[in-house]
Amino acid sequence: MHFEHTEDRRMLADTLDRFLAEQYPIEARHAAARSATGYSHEVWNGLAELGAIGALFPEAVGGFGGNAFDVSVVFESLGKALVIEPFLGALVVGRAIVAAGSAAQKAQLGGLLDGSTIAALAHDEAGSHHELSHVGLQATRHGDGYVLGGTKGVVVHGEAAQLLLVSARTSGAIDDEAGISLFLVPADSQGLSRQGYPRIDGGRVAEVVFDQVNVPATALLGAEGEGLAVLEQAVGWGRLALCAEAIGAMDVTRQHTLDYLRTRKQFGVPIGSFQALQHRMADVLLEIEQARSAVINAAAAMEADRVTRERALSAAKYSIGRIGTLVAEESIQLHGGIGMTWELPMAHYAKRLVMIDHQFGDEDHHLARYIALAA
Repeated sequence: MHFEHTEDRRMLADTLDRFLAEQYPIEARHAAARSATGYSHEVWNGLAELGAIGALFPEAVGGFGGNAFDVSVVFESLGKALVIEPFLGALVVGRAIVAAGSAAQKAQLGGLLDGSTIAALAHDEAGSHHELSHVGLQATRHGDGYVLGGTKGVVVHGEAAQLLLVSARTSGAIDDEAGISLFLVPADSQGLSRQGYPRIDGGRVAEVVFDQVNVPATALLGAEGEGLAVLEQAVGWGRLALCAEAIGAMDVTRQHTLDYLRTRKQFGVPIGSFQALQHRMADVLLEIEQARSAVINAAAAMEADRVTRERALSAAKYSIGRIGTLVAEESIQLHGGIGMTWELPMAHYAKRLVMIDHQFGDEDHHLARYIALAA
């Protein structure tokens, strides 16, 4: 396996890193997180102009990348700066459209690629425990279309989104793998309401209620009742992106902690000279490299068969969940009391690392999934 990025990817990473270092200091990030939209329009548009969104999609649909390593490079840079702009929704919804969309639906990709359309995945429901097949929201045939009824929770950027990718059940029981359909629903549809609230790690999410929402048959993405495979593939891209984001956040957290150990003095010497702290920091560095290897392996498996791909993704997500929590805890402890303060950027990186574990399945879920896929 080749571990070096291409020159184009290195240039893209350097460009994104410079832009974010100049335009997205931690104070700007906090202001965006507390805003009504939960992100910065200016930063979002600036990153779109730099091609950060286009790099997530293949040339065939208007992008200029689309390889799994392109996605990893972009999200690693986003993780370094704790970016809260709606990239994940664009990736997951866009990938679902690429995989199963009609010609008319693929025409909507233009708005996603240039950043003019904010998209969000509306899938999670109460009691789902990260299982993609747990879908209770009902889609009932009505005339030439469907009527959607039910509730979706923790929809990231659900308030600001103009386009929602909604999973709904057209047949079967609530946990059946068959009978799940996907719909592209405009967020201003009659009967659709949203209640937003802030996330603990920055930005906003929403509870989305569908009260007899009528959608045309053209809103159906792919074949009726066969949406789980498309959803799994699209969410797989999201899992890879989150893992890469975590690597970027870990790298910054590691560097902040090393800098602190080298400058904080106790008994007249830097605390980094104490052997016990050196051992703890060495363990953190080794674990981060282990996580990086798992993410590289997952990116390399994105074009493989389903079982190989999904096992690699679950292995990476498990590793990121476990190691991200370890890095967060160790970095805070090595900083001492200052590690818990709002003013220290590292504390926000620690929160983000812990919360990444809970998006698209935590470490317990993915360990069990990894084992089940081997059966």
